[in-house]
Amino acid sequence: MNKVILMGRLTRDPEVRYSAGDNSSAYARYTLAVDRRFRREGSDQQSADFISCVVFGRGAEFAEKYLRQGTKIVVTGRIQTGSYTNRDGQKVYTTDVVVDEQEFAESKAASGGQAGGYQNGGYQKPAASPSGMPTPSEASAGDGFMNIPDGIDEELPFN
Repeated sequence: MNKVILMGRLTRDPEVRYSAGDNSSAYARYTLAVDRRFRREGSDQQSADFISCVVFGRGAEFAEKYLRQGTKIVVTGRIQTGSYTNRDGQKVYTTDVVVDEQEFAESKAASGGQAGGYQNGGYQKPAASPSGMPTPSEASAGDGFMNIPDGIDEELPFN
């Protein structure tokens, strides 16, 4: 089985091209910077692998429209190797991830407005609910969990 799942940030905007001919099709190339799980001994810096990806068809059109340098995405696909002879007559070996699926790994607000010039997430604070109880977005703390008001312990299904 040849299946790859990667999460990383684009090192630059995707390079999109269209094939020639009657049935022209889009293809896009980009490089993902994928953080390594562990740091190198004696170094404080996180190290990363830079993985070349290629996507075809509608996925390439999506990449052209929505993906920008710094965007954090998750891709699934397969590894494909190849080779060619360069102008100097030397054989060059290539390894690419052929992307089957790609999706955003964080919201535009979390990315700091990097993707597509999106600023501040376009978020507006919702009006208070008619009951006067805070809405989930108002009640959520900065840690991503909803605050539970005091005095409702007996209503919870667990202790």
